[in-house]
Amino acid sequence: MSKIETILQDFKPISLAEMDRVKLMNRMDTKFAFSLEKFTDFLESLNQFYEVLEIANTRTPHYESLYFDDEQFSFFKDHHNGKTNRFKVRIRKYVESEMIFLEVKHKFKGRTNKNRIPTIGFEENFTSEQMQFLSQQLQSESQLVPTMWNSFQRITLINKTLNERLTFDFNINFHHKNTERNFSNLVIAELKQEDLDRNSPFYVLMKNLQIRPYRLSKYCLGSMEIYGENQLKFNRFKKKLLHLKKIENDID
Repeated sequence: MSKIETILQDFKPISLAEMDRVKLMNRMDTKFAFSLEKFTDFLESLNQFYEVLEIANTRTPHYESLYFDDEQFSFFKDHHNGKTNRFKVRIRKYVESEMIFLEVKHKFKGRTNKNRIPTIGFEENFTSEQMQFLSQQLQSESQLVPTMWNSFQRITLINKTLNERLTFDFNINFHHKNTERNFSNLVIAELKQEDLDRNSPFYVLMKNLQIRPYRLSKYCLGSMEIYGENQLKFNRFKKKLLHLKKIENDID
């Protein structure tokens, strides 16, 4: 058992059914990034404020995603260009719970709204039902193609008193065709709240540790790593990418 799994054993577990009170499908997201070592150092301190999601006897379940974009990478470009109205499309498998969904995340003026429908597997060609769902969500007839696979493990903490959820993604992998990138030392945290509350125990902890929020999705990180500057323009993200690579390579 890893050190992280050992620490998590002292957290009170919560089931998927009990998570219903913090679905937060429409929410404010705040991201942070740090090393696995730093995460291990402060994880135990969160025990007093949070419970941990347990699925099929594991508190570090696996996730697999297949992301889609059009051939012009419009979703990526919208994020890079700072559009306040943008989308992400993926099929995600929640491995231990054996659930698979086609998901659309809509970012609008700082808020994230997620809609999804169940699907059977990782099909690269959409069914008519899926096309109708996508057309309704995206409000367009975009011709989408698979652009990247992503897998990771996630720890989900639920605040004992506040309406907020906290996720930590680690063992992050991106691959597409013959290209693969791994981030084994990077942890990406996401604080999900109904409205931004800087008095959250985790937000206060990050401030005390001098870890500032940052804005960069795993999809954008993976896209830059997989396709590079020959296929994608990402000048505005270079500083953020360098920051994450410094964490991954354990450079202060």
